[in-house]
Amino acid sequence: MCEKSDHSTSVSSTEALAIDKNFHVDQPRIERAVREILLAIGENPDREGLIETPQRVARMYAELFQGLNHDPARHLQKFFTEKYDSMVIVKDIEFHSMCEHHLLPFTGKAHIGYLPQGKVVGLSKIARVVETVARRPQLQERMTEMIADLLMNELNALGVGVVLEATHACMTLRGIRKPGSYCVTSAMKGSFRANASTRAEFLNLALRQSNN
Repeated sequence: MCEKSDHSTSVSSTEALAIDKNFHVDQPRIERAVREILLAIGENPDREGLIETPQRVARMYAELFQGLNHDPARHLQKFFTEKYDSMVIVKDIEFHSMCEHHLLPFTGKAHIGYLPQGKVVGLSKIARVVETVARRPQLQERMTEMIADLLMNELNALGVGVVLEATHACMTLRGIRKPGSYCVTSAMKGSFRANASTRAEFLNLALRQSNN
């Protein structure tokens, strides 16, 4: 987790998922802001190497934060009715997100498991949920809870487990500057939280190193 401001307020995973479908990234406004930043650090925004930088940054932010305009729950609306009551795990889902405290990236892998209760979802849909939740100013802790709550609620699962492992540029490029450090967060819901053996099975399978 990046440093917190003393004036920051917590945002629940439900509040963080609020979608304004009419909002679109104001790229011209970003361009003006980036130009001001370049001037503020003593650069010349009109020199050859920087003259198109504000437009590039604006397009980049529109791409990196596109999850703000998409509801990740939509990926879980199509499911299959199956009498399968054992654990389903999708691991090593790569993600790239942006720390909301410094607007620096954090990147890593998600490991997700759930116990179905008559509903199973396409495996790629779980990866799409991770991608959508990651594409916004984010905290790793909140992102973990958001994914777990979505799967639990939308699939009416008996239990859900989510583990995220990530490296944060706000810790490796600035401040303490400790490259190689990782942040690991987890969220356990339903039977994954209530049953120690279920939780242990998930963590063992999710975090086991591949032989490949």
